[in-house]
Amino acid sequence: MAGMKGIPLLLFGCFVAQLRMIHAGVSSIIVFGDSSVDPGNNNYMPTIAKSNFQPYGCDFYGKLPTGRFSNGRIATDFISEALGIRPIIPAYLDPHYDVVDFAKGVSFASAGTGYDNITSAIMSVIPLWKQLEYFKEYQNKMMIQFGAAEATKVLSEALYVISLGTNDFIENYYALPLRSLVYSVEEYENFLLVKARNFVTDLYNLGARKISIAGLPPMGCLPLERTKHYFVCIDRYNRVAREYNVKLQQLVAQLNQDLGGVKLVYSDIYSILFDIIMNPQSFGFEVGEKACCATGRYEMSYLCNKFNPFTCDIANKYVFWDSFHPSEKTNFIVAQHAINTTLAGFL
Repeated sequence: MAGMKGIPLLLFGCFVAQLRMIHAGVSSIIVFGDSSVDPGNNNYMPTIAKSNFQPYGCDFYGKLPTGRFSNGRIATDFISEALGIRPIIPAYLDPHYDVVDFAKGVSFASAGTGYDNITSAIMSVIPLWKQLEYFKEYQNKMMIQFGAAEATKVLSEALYVISLGTNDFIENYYALPLRSLVYSVEEYENFLLVKARNFVTDLYNLGARKISIAGLPPMGCLPLERTKHYFVCIDRYNRVAREYNVKLQQLVAQLNQDLGGVKLVYSDIYSILFDIIMNPQSFGFEVGEKACCATGRYEMSYLCNKFNPFTCDIANKYVFWDSFHPSEKTNFIVAQHAINTTLAGFL
């Protein structure tokens, strides 16, 4: 399998085969968020937050740089395959796909975005409200293509995945004198959580009933942030992530009470990723503190390019592909963890 170079294929095959023996109650996967789940929507946006060039995609099918911020597939691709749906989730703005393709899964995500509209404006990417508008457009196309009854059935049985928030802190709050002049970090966490509450409620009102919302990763341990801090994790950033995640779990519990018929789960990204970073050898990695692409310290997007002579030869020996994004192998492990824990209730 071209997209799994360097990952134990037998292990992955057994994992997928085992899950396919279970009749998954999920018709498709519908994704909202940032670069963690963007399969290439930014290819069609006037932004520098792109990755549709080599060496991105060097371990993807056909070695194609699709716009995924990885050497291969991203976590939602693996989740889709594990549920027996399809091996990749396409980008909504990709003209090579149509509504028939999207019936099995689609991503509206955009690298560089966040809950905060200022965050998306910084990089000229798709704000969350626009992702919701695209979803409404997609709903209408589904109704026309399949009829109201079938489209409603597919959409109600779909798993809705939400993954964003890191850019709100790293690219916005801690990088620019805008929100930090108005909000304390605790107040900004609450500001984002109101946005999250409203977005989940909007999705619910549009028919979503199976929803997974991801917490923040250990953002202080991203290679880019470690480079700024003598190559060690920034504890302050990790503490903020943990505090936010506790509040998000409380919000999930409250929304499960408030929204009748919804099944909303919190996906813990922090714990598994922190464990991988701190103990890379335990997960089959050789390097956890820097990335594969270029020097591995600060490069991503256009700075991670095929002309840089320092890019590693085997990306999946590294926890991170570029200074901000996990390698394909890490994405697989995170997806496997999610399937075995929070998403198990949807099987």
